[in-house]
Amino acid sequence: MTGPAPLSPTPFFAAMLFDCDGVLVDSEGITNQVLRQKLEESGWRLSYEECFAIFHGKAVRDETARIEAETGQPLTDDWMADFYARRNLRLQAELLAEPGAIATVQGMHALFGGRIACASGADRFKLGLQLQKVGLWDYFEGRVFSGQELARNKPAPDVYLAAAAALQVPTQRCVVVEDSIPGITAGVAAGAAVIAYDKHGQATDAMRAAGAVCVIRHMQDVPQAVAMLMRACR
Repeated sequence: MTGPAPLSPTPFFAAMLFDCDGVLVDSEGITNQVLRQKLEESGWRLSYEECFAIFHGKAVRDETARIEAETGQPLTDDWMADFYARRNLRLQAELLAEPGAIATVQGMHALFGGRIACASGADRFKLGLQLQKVGLWDYFEGRVFSGQELARNKPAPDVYLAAAAALQVPTQRCVVVEDSIPGITAGVAAGAAVIAYDKHGQATDAMRAAGAVCVIRHMQDVPQAVAMLMRACR
């Protein structure tokens, strides 16, 4: 893919920043299954739903204190390495793009002249594995940002600030697509307009309360939401 085109003064929104897990790729069920099993082996038994509620939109290490309290064991580098290895094997074998995500990325890449980025709380290896697995890497190469490499991960705004700075677009002119409350909080704190993706229709009120400007149920609805934002800023 070619690099971003020169920034035009209009329209107001000039770049799009995508979260990865649950937005571009349908990875969260896979990761949650692996994590739930790993935690159970360590002595903390959770249902799938309980595990998802605790860790959705977060890095595992964000809950270090709780994991250690519930398991009675330290969260070691070896524990994390085993989790990552199991997770990566499952992702490599099973991962699919989120329905509608590929066409949406292609459309937004064209609309914004290449000024799109992936800004995630996940580790960089996982981001590369996932984007390459589903055929999206070429759209984001050189514009992939991991919150784990910054001073603060989501819900702090750092990863979105870094992505916008790399695109040389003020965050106020960026649209973010997110599926979790920590991610929405991060995008809003960065000053971006956040489109929330609520695939199961169970978090719409909470997403709006967190600051999302609109909530969609399908990734193919992103272009329509962006057009709405563009019209609102005329």
